[in-house]
Amino acid sequence: QVQLVESGGGLVQPGGSLRLSCAASGSIFTIDTMGWYRQAPGKQRELVATITSGGSTNYVDFARGRFTISRDNAKNTVYLRMNSLKPEDTAVYYCQIRLATIGWPDYWGQGTQVTVSS
Repeated sequence: QVQLVESGGGLVQPGGSLRLSCAASGSIFTIDTMGWYRQAPGKQRELVATITSGGSTNYVDFARGRFTISRDNAKNTVYLRMNSLKPEDTAVYYCQIRLATIGWPDYWGQGTQVTVSS
């Protein structure tokens, strides 16, 4: 059993910043890739950024230059620092991990709401 607990969402004004955290616990052996996704109302869930166990990062276009993904392997935690937030960044943000074990299973957090509004 694997649990992911997210925190750090909330209401922020345009141009503001937030830092999301996602801590994994339970039957974890080794975490391979960790990532953040988001889903806005009426839209499909979309990738924001990923980070490998070795620290290599990948960002989609809207996140590059404004968002920073990082991880603390000792704490099994992934972070997403979001700067220069825009109203269109409003969404539920989900963390995702992939375990380096048989079947490479994926696990998801429950989601945290980020609202960018004045």
